[in-house]
Amino acid sequence: MEEVIKIKGGKKLNGTVRIGGSKNATVALIPASILANGPVTICGVPSISDVESLSVLLQDLGVMVDVRSSDSILIDTENMQNKPLVHDAVNKLRASYYFMGALLGKYGHVEIRMPGGCYLGPRPIDLHLKGFEALGATVKYDHGCYVLDAPELVGTKIFLDIASVGATINIMMAAVHAKGRTTIENAAKEPEIIDVATLLNKMGAQIRGAGTNVITIDGVDELSGCFHEIIPDRIEAATYIVLAAAAGEEVKIENIIPHHLESLTSKLAELGVDMKIDIDSITIHGGLDNLHPIDIKTLPYPGFATDIQQPLTALLTQAQGQSIVTETIYTERFKHCFELEKMGAKINVMTPSSFINGPTPLSGAEVSATDLRCGACLVIAGLIADGVTTIRNIYHIERGYEHIVEKLTAIGAQIWRETFD
Repeated sequence: MEEVIKIKGGKKLNGTVRIGGSKNATVALIPASILANGPVTICGVPSISDVESLSVLLQDLGVMVDVRSSDSILIDTENMQNKPLVHDAVNKLRASYYFMGALLGKYGHVEIRMPGGCYLGPRPIDLHLKGFEALGATVKYDHGCYVLDAPELVGTKIFLDIASVGATINIMMAAVHAKGRTTIENAAKEPEIIDVATLLNKMGAQIRGAGTNVITIDGVDELSGCFHEIIPDRIEAATYIVLAAAAGEEVKIENIIPHHLESLTSKLAELGVDMKIDIDSITIHGGLDNLHPIDIKTLPYPGFATDIQQPLTALLTQAQGQSIVTETIYTERFKHCFELEKMGAKINVMTPSSFINGPTPLSGAEVSATDLRCGACLVIAGLIADGVTTIRNIYHIERGYEHIVEKLTAIGAQIWRETFD
């Protein structure tokens, strides 16, 4: 049995979409919460499959996970035990690696299977491991599992060769109980890092500089429970903004932080999209007439996010001329281009760039979501295509977009799920 998403294109969208909590923050906040010696309540949790996978891993560790409402969970470590994380859920999401930093910080020992997630080209975790080693841990890889041991973690200065979000958060979590001061230089600056640091500081950690390229962590003996509300998801917001520009008549996207989206909105202004930006919302007046081609280069935050280039490519197929997307983060992140070509797009991929020639009419076809943001790209393409588009492998989409069919149906899209053998 396989479930697919079907979209009948050509419907003009009108209404309001509310953005949920950040997926990229959530998948780090949940592992970070196990550092507390008391209950942690997290509000604004998105309803996505990654959260279900993380909950399974928490329960494997003996952690109580109590769903308090549709978007609120309570995590209690009272009966927690440090067991090997070898459940299949580890393979379902890359963010399971955050348990490395959290468990190493709390217990000085971790055993975990190789993390999974979307394949976007090489995504080594060597920076994470080098950071743990710098703090005093030994790292072994044995029969498909990483085994980390540290009788004592001692603060030190760590320079990241690449400003990696995952490594920055993981080292930060490992360092909260380390003896003395840890300094992370060339740290990533993404808003999700600030959100994790905010949670840890509420617990009693002493972290300064999150959001800058130098983060300092002074080790503490104990962390306690707290309440935390997750920031809005800037990538979900960006996806719906692009979607509204492509298929909307008048669509308001609310519960956003505009500052987090400036790299996108500046490019959309260059493209010729009509937008009105308010304190916590943006209203898009869509339309595909007279869109100008643009060039994009993905960069670490506050540059143009790699996660946004795939959804935006669907819109660029309608610009009047050639647009160029250059990918500097994950150089193989172009599988969506080959799926778009099945719908009539004219794209030349010459790694690390894609050349999108427009405008080209898109036609409904059977396509596959090869990863999370490719799935978002294909949803946008399906909304502006002529005829019916069938998207397979939708589990990728459901890893990062909560209630996407329901949200789009509410603003007038003709979109539905079908199951077949």
